[in-house]
Order: sequence, then structure tokens, then C-alpha cells
Amino acid sequence: MTAPLIDCDVAIVGAGSAGLPAYREILKAGLKPLLIEGGPHGTMCARVGCMPSKLLIAAAQSVADMRHADGFGIRLAGPPRVDGAAVMERVRRERDRFVGFVVDDVQAMPPEHRLDAPVEFLRDGVLRTADGREVHARRVILATGTRPNVPDLYRPLGALAIVNDDVFDWHDLPRSVLVVGSGVIGVELGLALARLGVRVRVLNRSDSFAHLADPQVRAAAVDLLAPELSLVRRAQIETVRREGDQAVVGWSVDGGPVTVERFDRVLLTAGRSPALESLRLERTTMPLDERGRPRFDPATLQVQGQPVFLAGDVTGRHAIQHEASDDGRLAGRNAAAWPDVRALPRRAPMAVVFSDPQIMQVGGGYAALDGLDEIAVGEVDWTRQGRSRVMQRNQGLLHVYMRKSDRRFLGAEMVGPDAEHVAHLLAWALQMEMTVPDMLALPFYHPTIEEGIRTALRDAARQAG
Repeated sequence: MTAPLIDCDVAIVGAGSAGLPAYREILKAGLKPLLIEGGPHGTMCARVGCMPSKLLIAAAQSVADMRHADGFGIRLAGPPRVDGAAVMERVRRERDRFVGFVVDDVQAMPPEHRLDAPVEFLRDGVLRTADGREVHARRVILATGTRPNVPDLYRPLGALAIVNDDVFDWHDLPRSVLVVGSGVIGVELGLALARLGVRVRVLNRSDSFAHLADPQVRAAAVDLLAPELSLVRRAQIETVRREGDQAVVGWSVDGGPVTVERFDRVLLTAGRSPALESLRLERTTMPLDERGRPRFDPATLQVQGQPVFLAGDVTGRHAIQHEASDDGRLAGRNAAAWPDVRALPRRAPMAVVFSDPQIMQVGGGYAALDGLDEIAVGEVDWTRQGRSRVMQRNQGLLHVYMRKSDRRFLGAEMVGPDAEHVAHLLAWALQMEMTVPDMLALPFYHPTIEEGIRTALRDAARQAG
């Protein structure tokens, strides 16, 4: 018996933060969508990313606040006791609640708009499920997200080698964790686990830290966070083996002696790759690069010469939820309008690390600057900032970047108090193409963290004369 054929205008492969907005755009255009999901519903953000990580971080922050209470004259009967099972029960419960909202939305869709099955390409415009059903689509949007990288070196550890996706299914906290990588995930989860009483060691193969490019801001962040993370930079992994229920890992620094430690788990955070390998793209005429990924126009998200579009983390850019959603809307509009595809204005770049103190970048930060001789770098040292000191959070550094010729604000990097909120204010100013004098003409209430922004902007303005 021949398997039924499914016909649609646009097949959307992946029902996550990019795929769902793309689906809605296709509906708006009056076309027939098919939303295909081969794994669990709920978006990476809700299930294993943004939301559960912030739940774990919130628990860790409550412990840190109690430990700092003595500085305000608040005496506790003893050190806080962390109930790891209770911490993880709340993380899972609240995570499942967030996931449930997304699942409810998907289940409310018309059944003919959904296909819950992995698919692969047979040829251009034709996808097939494992049970032989064929999907014929006039246009395709690939919003399959990413998968964490697991180097072969760690495979002897078996289940002891984990990725961030695994952390949020724990039923208790381990006694010790080695974190490989000091990017956003490594810093956030490493710090949270350390503050919850887990013995943590973070290894990084270079001097990089939380993707900060400004050398002074990066140095400040390392000084503040490295002790709690037991951070080792320029670490070369030498040996990895499993002994019973523990991982035994040896590393060296700059060719020096090998240090060996034991851990209950090894958390691999060093990168993710686009989840494309199961789609059999080689069966299509899509132009592929040397890694087997489609060549596409970042402005329109269209694969070169094809009615195929990429959206979200699968593009290989930063895994940021609001950018994935924007990608989904853009890909959906262009798929609906194909071949009349267009670029749309994008939001100002912004990234936040939810450590304590927090870290942020706006506008691509220091790495995006050209001609440093023409750039004024305004600074505020948070150790001397009034409101920060009131809250005993006076640590860190903010750099703002201004082009001297026209005083245009170009971006910022920061480690310090409330960086997530500072990042929003500065990203809004950047998107509005404001000059530093424009920004200084805005109100700054006293006493607030925002006054620190004014200090940095004034410092930049003075350098332009």
C-alpha cells in the first residue's frame, strides 16, 4: 500500500523559536503550511536553554544573597543549606510549565498543519518520513536548531559526559562537575553550580572568557568570576578515562606538568553545530559549503538560487531567542513572497551573560570596531559608583565606544551590576542611531545604576574635545 502524500505550500522543518513565527507568517499570507517536528515540542529555549538555566541561576543567586547578608548587618543562624533534590525539582517543574505553554499552542494548530516525525530530503522540494510518507512542498524553511558538540575524546566517559541539555533533568546535584569551555553556557552554569555547593572546575583552551573582546573588560570579568569557577585558561586536555562512577581528567597549561582530578560529571559546553546532518541535503541541488551546510544570504535567509530558507540557530549565528524569532518571521515572509524576497531591518546586536556580576555586549562590542584611533572609549569603574555601593554590588567595568568624528555611539561591553538592563538601554540607543550628546540629553535619575552609563558617556565625550 502506498503511503499517503502530503502536499503543502511551505514545509517548515523545526517547531522552535524560529519555526513557530515562520508558521504564523505563512498563515497570514493565506498559504498552506506544514510544521514538521521530529523531536519533543517546546523550543530549545523553554526546554533546555534560556528558561531552565535561569531557574538554576535564580536558586544560586538566593544562596549568594544570603551569604552576603552579613555585610548589611543581617546575621543568619548559620550558612544556608542547599537541598539539591528540592532545587532540581523546582527547576524541572517550572521548566515543564514553560514548555507546556508552547506545547499547548502547537496542539491547538489544525492537525493538517502538523507532522510529528523526523524527515529527510529525497530531492528538491520532497521530504520523506521513516515510514515512507512523502511531503511535497513548493518552498521549505529549515529551522532545525543546533546540537551540542561532543568530541570523541570524551566518549569513553559514557553517561558521565553531559551537555547542558542534560543538566535540567537531574534529580539531585552532583558533588563535582568539570566544565569544559568558558563561553556563555560554561560561565552561567559553572557559577550557578558552584554557588549551590557543587565543586566546580572550568577549563578553557584559550584566554577567551564569555565572548568578551575588550581586553580590559575581559580582564575585569576574569578577576571577578575566575575564583568561584576555579578557572584554568590555556588548558590542554591530556587524558580522559572513566573509573567506576567517576571521570578522571588530566590537563596541562602551556606545556607544563599534568594535573589530574576526579569528577562526578563532565559538562561539555564548547560549542554547538547546526542540526542538518540527518536531512540528507546532498540529495538536493542546494549549494553546500565545505561543512555540508547550505550557502545562504544572511540578509534574506534564502539559500542561493533555491526556494529554501534558513531561520534561527541553524544559521550558525548567535543562539539568541529574539533573533531566532526575527529570523522565523523574515524567513516566513520571504518564503510566502518567493521569488520576491527582501531584506528587513534587523535589531541592534545585544548579548547578555547571566552571571553575577552580569556580562553584556552591545553592537558587537569591541570586536566590531574599526580604526581604534578614531574611537573614544568611555569608562565607568563600578567600584566607585554610588548606587552600586549602596547595594554592595560595586564591582566591574563598563566601556562605551564612540566614533570621534560624529560622536555616534557604536556599542559597549560590560561586567557589573544589572548589566542586562544597561544592555537594553544602550542597544535601544544604538538602534536609534543616537550620538553620545543625544544620549546625555536624556534624564538620569539619582541614585541609580543608570548614572554609571552617564559617567561613561561623559568620559567618551570629553575625549572628542
